[in-house]
Amino acid sequence: MRLATTLSVLVLGAGGIGHAVVSSLDSGIGRVDPFKDMKNRPSAGHGMNVLLVGTDDRSTISKAEKRKYRLGGAPCHCTDTIMLVHLGEGGRRASVVSLPRDSYTRLPEHTDRTTGERHATHPAKLNAAYAEGGPNLTVRTVESMTGVKIDHYLEVDFTSFMKTVDALGGVRICTPRRLRDSNTGLDLAPGTHTLSGGQALQYVRSRHIEGDGSADLGRMQRQQRFVAAMIARATDSGVLLNPVKFKGVVSAALDSVRADAGFGPEQLLSLGEAMRGFSVSSSEFASVPLAAHGVTVKGVGSAVKWDPVKAKAMFRAVRDDKPLAPPHKAAPKRQAKVVDVAPRQIRVQVYNGTGTDGLGKKVDDALKATGFDTTREPVTEPALHAKETVVAYDPRWDRSARSLAAALPGSRLKAVKGQGATLKVVAGTGFTEVAPVRAEEAPSGAFSTVTGDEVVCS
Repeated sequence: MRLATTLSVLVLGAGGIGHAVVSSLDSGIGRVDPFKDMKNRPSAGHGMNVLLVGTDDRSTISKAEKRKYRLGGAPCHCTDTIMLVHLGEGGRRASVVSLPRDSYTRLPEHTDRTTGERHATHPAKLNAAYAEGGPNLTVRTVESMTGVKIDHYLEVDFTSFMKTVDALGGVRICTPRRLRDSNTGLDLAPGTHTLSGGQALQYVRSRHIEGDGSADLGRMQRQQRFVAAMIARATDSGVLLNPVKFKGVVSAALDSVRADAGFGPEQLLSLGEAMRGFSVSSSEFASVPLAAHGVTVKGVGSAVKWDPVKAKAMFRAVRDDKPLAPPHKAAPKRQAKVVDVAPRQIRVQVYNGTGTDGLGKKVDDALKATGFDTTREPVTEPALHAKETVVAYDPRWDRSARSLAAALPGSRLKAVKGQGATLKVVAGTGFTEVAPVRAEEAPSGAFSTVTGDEVVCS
């Protein structure tokens, strides 16, 4: 995931900056040889495939930062996150596929890089490939699982991730509900936030969000949203058009990056040239489709299994340089605001607080059409002389109340203890419309492919 920050800056910005500027950055890249002695590799497809690996190395993090951002503990020297990024021919599209680190796999034969012991093929979780055999075994394992030939390998740690976000001036994300994780220290109220490097690291690492049982799948979804926001920030902030700013951002991104020897200045320039005009809407994000049930392996623990049919189809599309999102996906006429609670879960009683005939039915019909569970029996009480629309709610249902208020622009929330689960809407003379809202989907196995413009803050 942290590599995705490098990708969003390098891929989008190399073109037009100049060979001298990009060439001067090559010295900041650490080199590895992930393709050494590899045989029987998949056939090359169309476009370019980059394996992005984020490790849990924190050796260059200061003690103060470790305390502030909850980065204590010993690193496992394994992959914190793995993403397969496909860059389409001609810069038409970038497809980002998250590979769950707890995916069940069989590691190929290899020599353990720590003990020097020779291992036969054996079952493991995907993130164990890096711990046992480093970049080489990681690439071999991913290629054997996906059938996709990896062209380049990029690896980054916590430090370069934080520095890159700070160099961009922060990245804006939005959340319809509170995000709190005591493990990472993340605590974001509902709304829009511009995250610094350290805060961004908390956001992408969190997988124990209170009230959210999606764990790693939820974290992958947040990581992908952050990548989209990162691309939007890089394209909208003028960084890519300013050689000085660009060099500063890329220098930060490359501070702790390791890559294969074939990924250098020439590749950055050719990528940038090919992807001129690339925007956040040109990116798409997906997770490997998972089987309904995982597997428990002795000595390994619980692991998730890929759906063999759907995963095969996904990676065939990657090899064939085809989009993962449904073709001709029509954009909604009006983007629905994301709320914390699904409208169908919110029971609503509508009151017409004015003397305007039919206003109660109009509001009830509009809320019902948006998905709210209305009583279908609006009550008219003109004696209320309501000017503004009010959402009355029991404090125990505050999340539902905020979600309902989001659908009623200009409305006011009013807490009423003991009111119960049914929310009350008193429509006033200032009522204008019911705005479309929708709940954020919680991952359960895998989530749908989305394009970048669908997940960034509107």
